[in-house]
Amino acid sequence: MKIAIFGAGALGGYFGGRLLQAGNDVSFIARGAHLEALRRDGLKIESALGDADLSPVRASAMPAEFGPVDVVLFMVKLYDTDSAARALEPLLGADTMVVSFQNGIDGWEHIGQVIGKERVVGGIAYIFADVRAPGVIRHSGSLARLVFGEFDHRLSERAIALEKALKNAGIETELVDNIDVRIWEKFVMLSALSGVTALTRLSIGQVLSDTSCAELFQEALQETARVGLKKCPGLSADIAERQFDFAKSLPHGMRASMLDDLDRGRRLELAYLSGAVVRLGTALGVETPVHATVYRALHPYIEGALS
Repeated sequence: MKIAIFGAGALGGYFGGRLLQAGNDVSFIARGAHLEALRRDGLKIESALGDADLSPVRASAMPAEFGPVDVVLFMVKLYDTDSAARALEPLLGADTMVVSFQNGIDGWEHIGQVIGKERVVGGIAYIFADVRAPGVIRHSGSLARLVFGEFDHRLSERAIALEKALKNAGIETELVDNIDVRIWEKFVMLSALSGVTALTRLSIGQVLSDTSCAELFQEALQETARVGLKKCPGLSADIAERQFDFAKSLPHGMRASMLDDLDRGRRLELAYLSGAVVRLGTALGVETPVHATVYRALHPYIEGALS
C-alpha cells in the first residue's frame, strides 16, 4: 500500500514510522527543521513499544514529488487544514482516500469541500507523543491507537484494506461504523482537557487533585457534552460522566498538546477546540461559560508567543 503522511509531527511521525517499519511504501510531507532532519538522519522513534531508527526516509515539503498514493493520513494542525487540503491534489489518484486524524470535530468537512467529501474518511488518534528533537519522536506510555471509519457507516473495501495495513504494522486499530459519534466522544474529552490544562498550566493529575480545578474540568466536559447531544443524536447522555471517570485513569503528568504548544510559543488550536464549543453553543442556544473563559484568556497566545 502506497501511503502519504501529510503532517509528519508527533502523530504522523509515530504512525507513519510504524507503517514504514513494517515495509509499506511511506512518504512524509513535512517542513522546516523537522524535514531537514528526516532527509539527513532519517526518523527515530523512542517508545516503550519498541524504538525504531528508520533511514532513509522519503520526505518533502512538496506533495508533487510523490505522485498519486492509495491513502493519505492527514495529520496536520487544525489551523493548517484549508491550506493543506488545497495541497493534496498531486497525491490524489482515482481511488485515493484521505483519512483525517485531527483534533476537533469538523476538519474533515473542510477537506471534503476542497477534494470532494466522498474521498474523506474520519479518524481519531489516541497517543501521547511529542517531537523531542527534529526527526525524533518520543512516545510516552503505551497507548498508540487509531480509530477510523466511513461517514456513511459502511465497512468499505478501502477501509478494510487500511485496517489490515495498520494491524500488520502492529498498530492497535479499530474500524468502526459510527465514526461521527466516536469523534464527538473524543471531542468532549479533548476540548475540556486542552482548555483546562492550558488555562491552569497543570497536568491532568494536578487538575483532578484540586477540588476547584476538578470541578472546572467537569463543567467543561458537561458544556461540550450538551452541545454534542444537540449536534450528534447518537452521543450517549452520560458521555461527560464517562469521560470524567476516564480522565482519572490517565497518567498523572499527562497534559494536552495545546499546553505544550503554549509553553513553546507555538500557534494554538484554540479556535477549533474551546472556540468551536463556544461557536456551536451560541448557534444552538447552549451556554458555555467555561469554554468562553478559556477562549478569552488564551486568545492573546493564539498566534504564538507574545512579542
